[in-house]
Amino acid sequence: MEKPNLSYINSLSGDDKAFKKRLIDIIKKEFPLEKNVYYINLKEENYKLVAENVHKLKHKISILGLEKSYEIAVEYENNLKERNANLEKEFENILLTITNYLNQI
Repeated sequence: MEKPNLSYINSLSGDDKAFKKRLIDIIKKEFPLEKNVYYINLKEENYKLVAENVHKLKHKISILGLEKSYEIAVEYENNLKERNANLEKEFENILLTITNYLNQI
């Protein structure tokens, strides 16, 4: 599986270390909250809301340089709109990878 990175954040922030830290702090704050809402809606099988949750989360996936994971998230979001959660495990692996990464940086 691909690994998250800060390449995009580095390119956005340039030499501005304070801006880079703010971006990382925002992701570290928002990601767990968005992930929790995703799991709540998934448990309730509210696929419309789960698709919306995936839509929000996929932006963080992209920001963290996970191109293949982003493609999985797009497909998963589209499938959820059809009440099909067949990529759930793959998406959960992506969330776990990001969670582990954010805990290390």
